[in-house]
Amino acid sequence: MTERAGGDKSGSPRKGAHFTIAELAREFDVTTRTIRFYEAEGLIAPGRRGQTRLFTPRDRVRLKLILRGRRLGFSIGEIREIVDLYDAAPGEAGQLRLFLGKIAERRAALERQRTDIAETLDELAAVEARCRAQLAALPPGAGRRRESKT
Repeated sequence: MTERAGGDKSGSPRKGAHFTIAELAREFDVTTRTIRFYEAEGLIAPGRRGQTRLFTPRDRVRLKLILRGRRLGFSIGEIREIVDLYDAAPGEAGQLRLFLGKIAERRAALERQRTDIAETLDELAAVEARCRAQLAALPPGAGRRRESKT
């Protein structure tokens, strides 16, 4: 039998706890298909008991990092780099430095998109103003479709 997620009153899992895919899906408000996708991508590797996937606290932390990365707009490849550092030296400091670099890259990309969107909105406003001016300059009834008599 697995231990339930949120093993103590603080909501954090107990050491040595195992979680089922349904428990993690519920906890993180994702589908089991999403979790299986990350497993297929090699980002998490749960153990098995028969057909049941058993996730460790380490898998839970990795899933949390993966989902945070997705919310921030990182690609699966970028998330893999960050999450893989969770296990490798130089450890947390290296992971945080890489993550800060990725955040800076993502922020720069979003700033470029913001600039592009602002320019596009300005262009649309100018085109709209020209269209309205041209429409207002038309004589009354101009541009209406004439019904054909058959």
